[in-house]
Amino acid sequence: MKVKNLLGGFQLLFVAFGALILVPLLTGLDPSVALFTSGVGTLAFQFITKRSVPVFLASSFVFVAPITHGINTWGLPATLCGLIAAGLVYIIIGLCIYFKGKDIVQCIAPPIVVGPIILLIGLLLAPIASSLAMGKSCDGTTQVYELPYALFLSALTLISACFFCINKNKNLRSLSLLLGLAIGYTAALLMGLVDFSSISCSDWFSVPNFTFPEWNLNAVLFILPIAIAPALEHFGDILAIGNVTGKDYTKDPGLHKTLIGDGVATSIASCFGGPPNTTYSEVTGAIAVTKMDDPKIITITAIIAIILSFMDKFGYLIKSIPTPILGGMLFLLFGVITTVGINTTCNNNDDLTSPRNIVIVGLILTFGIGGFQVSLGNTMLSGIGLASLIGLLLNYILPKEKDDDGKENRDSCINR
Repeated sequence: MKVKNLLGGFQLLFVAFGALILVPLLTGLDPSVALFTSGVGTLAFQFITKRSVPVFLASSFVFVAPITHGINTWGLPATLCGLIAAGLVYIIIGLCIYFKGKDIVQCIAPPIVVGPIILLIGLLLAPIASSLAMGKSCDGTTQVYELPYALFLSALTLISACFFCINKNKNLRSLSLLLGLAIGYTAALLMGLVDFSSISCSDWFSVPNFTFPEWNLNAVLFILPIAIAPALEHFGDILAIGNVTGKDYTKDPGLHKTLIGDGVATSIASCFGGPPNTTYSEVTGAIAVTKMDDPKIITITAIIAIILSFMDKFGYLIKSIPTPILGGMLFLLFGVITTVGINTTCNNNDDLTSPRNIVIVGLILTFGIGGFQVSLGNTMLSGIGLASLIGLLLNYILPKEKDDDGKENRDSCINR
C-alpha cells in the first residue's frame, strides 16, 4: 500500500468525520457504531458497483427527525426496522431504473436540472461551514469556541489548504486538506485549545454498542416514504462526483447499481444500530480539490473507519480537532461543489436566457434555498429533495424550445 494513498484515506475520513458522528450525537445513537457502519456500508457499496465510484457513505442528516421521533415513539430497535425498509426503497427505485433503461436518466434529468441541484448541495451546506468557522455548533445555536480564536484557526486552515491546493507540486496538492488541517491543529495545540482528557481516559480497544432491529409495522410505514427525498439527493451526489472526475457513473456502473448500493449500505447500517448512509458531498469536494479520485483510496478510508470504531483513543483523537479547523476546510469543499454545479449548468450549450430554462433553474434554486416545506403524510420534503422533485417535474411538464424549423425540440426518449 502506498503511503500517499494511506494518507489520502485518512484525509477523506477527517473530512467526513464531523458530519459522520454528528447525526448519532443528535439522535442518541452510538458514534462508534456509525463509524463502523459507514465503513461496512461503503465497502458494500463498492462491492455492488465493482469499486468504480469514488464516494464515501456515512450518516444521513435527512433521517435525524424521523429517527428521533421513532425512538421516542417505538424505541430504537423498532425504528431500526423502519430504517431497513428505507434502504429497500432505494433498491426498488434502482431496479425500476434498471428495467427502464440507462438512457432514461439523461432524459429525465438533463444538465439544466442537474447543474442547479449540484449547486444547491454546496450552497445549502455552506451555513454549516460558517457556524463551525465562527466557533459555533453545526446548528449555530451554541458558541463552543471564542470568536477571535475560532476565526484565526478557520482562516489559517483555509488559507493553508488553498495554498497547497494551487501548489504546482502534485504530491502537496493531493494532500492539501490534510496539510491544512495539520497546520490548523498545530496552531490549536500552541493556543491550548486541544483537549486530550477524553483520549487519556479512553480504552485502546472497545466493541461498539451494537443494537439490533425488531419488527414494527408502524415504524416501517412511518419511515418508508421519507426515503424518497434522500434517493433524489443520491442522484445529485452521483452526478456531482461524475462531473468532478469527468466520468458518467449513471451509465457505468449505472445509477441503478449506485442506488442499490446505497440502499444495501443503509439497510446494513440499520441492522447494527447505525444511522442510514448517504453519499457524502464533503468527500466529493475533497476529491475535487485533491484530484485523488481512485476508488481504492475510498476502500482505505472505509477500512480505517472500521478499525477506528473499535479503538477509542484514535476516535477521540479525531474528535479533539477543534471545529473551527473543520469549518475552514468545509468552506473550500462546499465552494468547490457549488462551482461544479455552475460548470454543469453552463457548459452544455443551454440558453440560460430562454424562458423555459429561467423557470427551471430559478425555481430549483429558490425552492431549495428558501426553506419551503411540503408535508406529504409522514414525509416532509424540503431543501434538495423538494428542489430536485420540482426540477424533474418542470423539465417534464414545460414544453421544449422550438428549433429553427419551428418544431418542438423534445428529447426522443420521452413520449408525452
